[in-house]
Amino acid sequence: MNIFKHIDYSLLKSTTTEREIIDFCHDAKDNQLNSVCINSSYVALAKQLLGNTNVKICTVVGFPLGAMSTEAKVYEAKKAIEDGADEIDMVMNLGYLKSKNYVSVLKDITDVKMAIGKTPLKVVLEVSELNKNEIIKACEICLDSNIEYIKTSSGFTKSGATLTCIKMIRKTVKNRIKIIASGGINSLETAKKYLEIGAHRVDTSSLLKVDDLAQL
Repeated sequence: MNIFKHIDYSLLKSTTTEREIIDFCHDAKDNQLNSVCINSSYVALAKQLLGNTNVKICTVVGFPLGAMSTEAKVYEAKKAIEDGADEIDMVMNLGYLKSKNYVSVLKDITDVKMAIGKTPLKVVLEVSELNKNEIIKACEICLDSNIEYIKTSSGFTKSGATLTCIKMIRKTVKNRIKIIASGGINSLETAKKYLEIGAHRVDTSSLLKVDDLAQL
């Protein structure tokens, strides 16, 4: 399996320095990974470093809680694209979801999607915070919103992806939305398992070395 094109590489710590972003982007380029996922303040810098490569630049909006106003998320997303972002991540408003205010959950997502047009939108479910029925409902809302990707976790909660939740999401959305396994994926063997059961991409904050990847 050529795993390179399936790996998203994240660096979202609040203490991340410019030097760390530079080294991080060089690592992603050298390993020919699919994308980097960074905070929006560094999108312009990443664009300078990766603009002539095949590595996509992803950034986050309303992150990591997802509880910010829709208007704030829309502004962040549009500004990020102006700065050079190729993809946008947003966390679903879990408070609305747990309140069964599904109309507001859908509007929050669709307003961002409408604002960014053809730019891919990834909605983070935070599966560790949801029960089975809530995960299924969240997936159904995502189907109605015409987004491109569902992502399991932001990496800022107590746990992330599980094989069970990936199977559940896949069963619900079938092939209509692509799936990104994220959160706690620290080995190549685990990444491979997620891809084999239906994830399209794997998000990790751990550097995956070329020599290791070649073994897959």
